[in-house]
Amino acid sequence: MIFIVVKFPVLPEKSDDWLSIVADFTAGVRAEPGNLFFDWSRSADDPNEWVVVEGYRDQDAAVAHVSSEHFKTAMATLPDAISATPRIINTQVPGEDFGDMAELKPRNA
Repeated sequence: MIFIVVKFPVLPEKSDDWLSIVADFTAGVRAEPGNLFFDWSRSADDPNEWVVVEGYRDQDAAVAHVSSEHFKTAMATLPDAISATPRIINTQVPGEDFGDMAELKPRNA
């Protein structure tokens, strides 16, 4: 799996609307045949930082992602909503999803 995490520094006046701003992009990515997951979260420490965690079946799926029209549209429009260049981790890992954490289980499990 290609595993990607991107931190987006969002303009303060756009931060509360971020999920709406990226709604079409998010829907397009999640509909890609090779997409395994694409999940947004807001930083607990910085309300103007949004983080996306994404996974793709393989390198071909990741290439298809960055070649898609919704990706190109997002790259053309998102500069109006960010305050700095996003930071990214992009790596290949085994598997196709998250595994269970061995060190922590719910008490009733």
